[in-house]
Amino acid sequence: MALKTRHWDRIGNGGVTFTELGFGTAPLGNLYRAISDEDARATLDAAWDGGVRYYDTAPLYGMGLSETRLNPFLRGKPRDEYVLSSKVGRLMQHCAPEHRSGVGKWFEVPQRREQYDYTYDGVMRSVEHSFSRLGVDRIDILYVHDLCIFSHGSKEISDMRIEEFFGGRGYDAMVSLRDQGMIQAIGGGINEWEVCQTLAERGDFDLFLLAGRYTLLEQEALNSFLPLCESRGIGIVTGGPYNSGILATGAKPGAYYNYDPAPQPIIDRVNAIEAVCKEHGVRMVDAAFQFPLLHPAHVAVIPGGQGVSEMQANLQAAQAEIPSALWDDLKAKGLMREDAPT
Repeated sequence: MALKTRHWDRIGNGGVTFTELGFGTAPLGNLYRAISDEDARATLDAAWDGGVRYYDTAPLYGMGLSETRLNPFLRGKPRDEYVLSSKVGRLMQHCAPEHRSGVGKWFEVPQRREQYDYTYDGVMRSVEHSFSRLGVDRIDILYVHDLCIFSHGSKEISDMRIEEFFGGRGYDAMVSLRDQGMIQAIGGGINEWEVCQTLAERGDFDLFLLAGRYTLLEQEALNSFLPLCESRGIGIVTGGPYNSGILATGAKPGAYYNYDPAPQPIIDRVNAIEAVCKEHGVRMVDAAFQFPLLHPAHVAVIPGGQGVSEMQANLQAAQAEIPSALWDDLKAKGLMREDAPT
């Protein structure tokens, strides 16, 4: 069965066609554990063979390793057959081993340290470096990366970086690239819907890659952000649909939520959700994947995949059929917002 697709064209420039299942390539940057080039390629091949045609990367992922691993994979693919997004906001600089960024998070990666730079020059240099690592002629979507509190540690620093992005004309650089036709769409790759909303209110954005904030566990983005996107024709890509894993693994010991061990209230809620899924004969991971796509602003969901088995599980989730009675039951039991589109 072919993967379903969604075409998006907000400003009449032809737009892009997403497969509902995309590939978030952070795990190919040796996130939390090192994998071989051969295993990375096998995972990418499994995705392509399964019909995946949307690939998202970033300079941060593996200090550039994710982009360089995509290079030989994409080189042999017809350029019009896939959609590619990368990100700006960090420059990767060669450094001594003791100064490398991401120790303990990214394993066996190049000796580089990250330097935040949301200015005009920083954006342009970042794009140039991404083109070099990826070896492609075109990047379809450019996201400004991690302007959020989660990444910067406080609202004050997040706000400062947002001001740098607009005042330092990084935003203008992205708009210019779109206006010249070098990029089809611009947006933000962000961990918090509130920051996405701030950006949407200040600029002319096409898409947001929102990580983990509109899922079976969390729907607060319905308060104001998602209605704003609907009114403006802004598309949403959901990253982290399993909230760092717990919606895929279940609430087993050591399960992760939002990159940390899951707290007890989350464990209890996931157990309750999983019990309803079992009553309907549905795998919770399938429901977790399908749920964001029920919202009309959504164009794709991009779980990570660090091996062929994880990719096959994502493909299975993308093709699952979920009975509408499941969503009704979750709402009736107070496990999903009543206003969540189903």
